[in-house]
Amino acid sequence: MKVIRRYLLASSLLLVVSAAFAGEQPFNQARFDRLNADRKPNIVYFHATWCPTCKVQQPIVDRLAASPEMKDVTIFMADYDKEVALKRTLKVTQQSSFVVFKGGHEVARSTGQTREQDIKNTFAKAL
Repeated sequence: MKVIRRYLLASSLLLVVSAAFAGEQPFNQARFDRLNADRKPNIVYFHATWCPTCKVQQPIVDRLAASPEMKDVTIFMADYDKEVALKRTLKVTQQSSFVVFKGGHEVARSTGQTREQDIKNTFAKAL
């Protein structure tokens, strides 16, 4: 039983640590503005807890965020229901949307993608 508990604890810690380095973080306007001013790549992912498409996208976003090629890209998780001003500014009308920035400017966007390769292609525009 102790071995199982240790394994579960170690697994949980590994998940927390890998999520911390995955490049995903809650949306923060000041950090977003700073990244764009510094011309650093970032992606704003508009998601909602009630959205079935978002639930399909999330594990894909997690995998892509943890990949070595995305190490310099920040992925902001923007709550679709709470980030009203951001939605208005970026002209986002649906959850499950990705808005990709490179060099301080929007370079791509997509809504409703659920195929990993499609999402990867959209994210690659930040590189």
